[in-house]
Amino acid sequence: MALTREEREQFLAEPHIAALAVDAGTGRAPLTVPIWYQYAAGDDTLWIMTGSASRKYELIKAAGRFSLLVDRLEPSIRYVSVEGPVVETAPATRELLREVSARYLPAEKVDGYVDFAWEHHGDQVIVRMRPERWVSSDLGSV
Repeated sequence: MALTREEREQFLAEPHIAALAVDAGTGRAPLTVPIWYQYAAGDDTLWIMTGSASRKYELIKAAGRFSLLVDRLEPSIRYVSVEGPVVETAPATRELLREVSARYLPAEKVDGYVDFAWEHHGDQVIVRMRPERWVSSDLGSV
Protein backbone atom coordinates (compact mmCIF):
# COMPACT_ATOMS: atom_id res chain seq x y z
CA MET A 1 0.00 0.00 0.00
CA ALA A 2 2.85 2.44 0.69
CA LEU A 3 4.23 4.14 -2.41
CA THR A 4 7.82 3.71 -3.52
CA ARG A 5 10.09 6.74 -3.30
CA GLU A 6 9.71 7.35 -7.04
CA GLU A 7 5.90 6.99 -6.89
CA ARG A 8 5.50 9.38 -3.97
CA GLU A 9 7.84 11.98 -5.51
CA GLN A 10 6.01 11.78 -8.83
CA PHE A 11 2.64 12.07 -7.08
CA LEU A 12 3.80 15.11 -5.09
CA ALA A 13 5.05 16.66 -8.34
CA GLU A 14 1.53 16.53 -9.81
CA PRO A 15 -0.55 19.73 -9.44
CA HIS A 16 -2.68 18.84 -6.44
CA ILE A 17 -4.04 21.41 -4.03
CA ALA A 18 -2.24 20.80 -0.74
CA ALA A 19 -3.50 21.08 2.80
CA LEU A 20 -0.83 22.97 4.74
CA ALA A 21 -0.69 22.36 8.48
CA VAL A 22 1.42 24.28 10.98
CA ASP A 23 1.51 24.42 14.78
CA ALA A 24 -0.86 27.16 15.95
CA GLY A 25 0.40 27.28 19.54
CA THR A 26 -0.56 25.99 22.95
CA GLY A 27 -4.20 25.12 23.30
CA ARG A 28 -4.87 25.40 19.58
CA ALA A 29 -5.25 22.77 16.89
CA PRO A 30 -2.83 23.14 13.98
CA LEU A 31 -3.75 25.77 11.40
CA THR A 32 -4.75 23.81 8.28
CA VAL A 33 -5.41 25.62 5.01
CA PRO A 34 -5.45 24.80 1.29
CA ILE A 35 -2.48 26.09 -0.69
CA TRP A 36 -0.73 25.85 -4.03
CA TYR A 37 2.83 24.51 -3.92
CA GLN A 38 5.70 23.74 -6.29
CA TYR A 39 7.75 20.54 -6.35
CA ALA A 40 9.58 18.53 -9.01
CA ALA A 41 10.33 14.83 -8.52
CA GLY A 42 13.84 14.38 -7.17
CA ASP A 43 14.12 17.92 -5.75
CA ASP A 44 15.45 18.36 -2.22
CA THR A 45 12.90 21.07 -1.41
CA LEU A 46 9.39 22.21 -2.23
CA TRP A 47 8.02 25.71 -1.92
CA ILE A 48 4.89 27.66 -1.20
CA MET A 49 4.06 31.33 -1.67
CA THR A 50 2.12 33.22 0.98
CA GLY A 51 1.52 36.72 2.27
CA SER A 52 4.39 38.15 4.29
CA ALA A 53 1.89 39.50 6.85
CA SER A 54 -0.34 36.39 6.94
CA ARG A 55 -1.07 34.39 10.08
CA LYS A 56 0.10 31.30 8.19
CA TYR A 57 3.55 32.83 7.59
CA GLU A 58 3.84 34.07 11.17
CA LEU A 59 3.09 30.55 12.45
CA ILE A 60 5.54 28.97 10.00
CA LYS A 61 8.27 31.37 11.16
CA ALA A 62 7.53 30.55 14.81
CA ALA A 63 7.40 26.78 14.29
CA GLY A 64 10.25 26.58 11.80
CA ARG A 65 8.48 23.74 9.98
CA PHE A 66 5.17 22.70 8.44
CA SER A 67 3.55 19.82 6.64
CA LEU A 68 1.67 19.39 3.38
CA LEU A 69 -0.85 16.71 2.48
CA VAL A 70 -1.99 16.04 -1.09
CA ASP A 71 -4.51 13.44 -2.09
CA ARG A 72 -6.84 12.23 -4.81
CA LEU A 73 -9.87 9.98 -4.92
CA GLU A 74 -9.79 8.72 -8.52
CA PRO A 75 -8.75 6.51 -10.17
CA SER A 76 -7.73 5.28 -6.71
CA ILE A 77 -7.43 6.77 -3.27
CA ARG A 78 -3.84 7.93 -3.02
CA TYR A 79 -2.08 10.42 -0.76
CA VAL A 80 1.34 11.78 0.10
CA SER A 81 2.16 13.77 3.22
CA VAL A 82 5.49 15.51 3.79
CA GLU A 83 6.78 17.28 6.87
CA GLY A 84 10.02 19.11 7.38
CA PRO A 85 11.95 22.21 8.34
CA VAL A 86 11.91 25.56 6.60
CA VAL A 87 15.28 25.88 4.90
CA GLU A 88 14.85 29.25 3.20
CA THR A 89 12.52 32.21 2.90
CA ALA A 90 12.82 34.92 0.27
CA PRO A 91 10.68 37.64 -1.26
CA ALA A 92 8.38 36.34 -3.98
CA THR A 93 9.00 37.29 -7.60
CA ARG A 94 6.60 37.64 -10.52
CA GLU A 95 8.45 34.77 -12.19
CA LEU A 96 7.79 32.40 -9.28
CA LEU A 97 4.18 33.57 -9.09
CA ARG A 98 3.86 32.78 -12.80
CA GLU A 99 5.49 29.36 -12.29
CA VAL A 100 3.12 28.25 -9.55
CA SER A 101 0.09 29.80 -11.26
CA ALA A 102 0.86 27.94 -14.49
CA ARG A 103 0.87 24.70 -12.50
CA TYR A 104 -2.79 25.18 -11.52
CA LEU A 105 -4.49 27.47 -14.02
CA PRO A 106 -5.32 27.05 -17.71
CA ALA A 107 -2.64 28.73 -19.86
CA GLU A 108 -5.01 31.46 -21.03
CA LYS A 109 -5.74 32.51 -17.42
CA VAL A 110 -2.17 32.73 -16.10
CA ASP A 111 -1.19 36.24 -17.27
CA GLY A 112 -4.41 37.83 -16.01
CA TYR A 113 -4.17 36.08 -12.65
CA VAL A 114 -0.48 36.98 -12.20
CA ASP A 115 -1.17 40.65 -12.99
CA PHE A 116 -4.11 40.74 -10.56
CA ALA A 117 -2.35 38.84 -7.76
CA TRP A 118 0.87 40.84 -8.03
CA GLU A 119 -1.07 44.09 -7.77
CA HIS A 120 -3.67 43.13 -5.13
CA HIS A 121 -2.35 40.37 -2.87
CA GLY A 122 0.28 42.45 -1.08
CA ASP A 123 3.85 41.43 -0.29
CA GLN A 124 4.41 37.70 -0.75
CA VAL A 125 7.21 35.41 0.38
CA ILE A 126 8.54 32.07 -0.83
CA VAL A 127 9.00 29.47 1.90
CA ARG A 128 11.14 26.45 1.04
CA MET A 129 10.76 23.24 3.03
CA ARG A 130 12.99 20.16 2.98
CA PRO A 131 10.80 17.06 3.40
CA GLU A 132 12.16 14.91 6.24
CA ARG A 133 9.20 12.62 6.81
CA TRP A 134 7.04 11.09 4.12
CA VAL A 135 3.79 9.17 4.61
CA SER A 136 2.05 7.75 1.58
CA SER A 137 -0.47 5.17 0.47
CA ASP A 138 -2.39 3.97 -2.54
CA LEU A 139 -5.56 2.19 -1.49
CA GLY A 140 -6.17 1.15 -5.10
CA SER A 141 -3.57 -1.56 -4.59
CA VAL A 142 -5.64 -3.20 -1.84
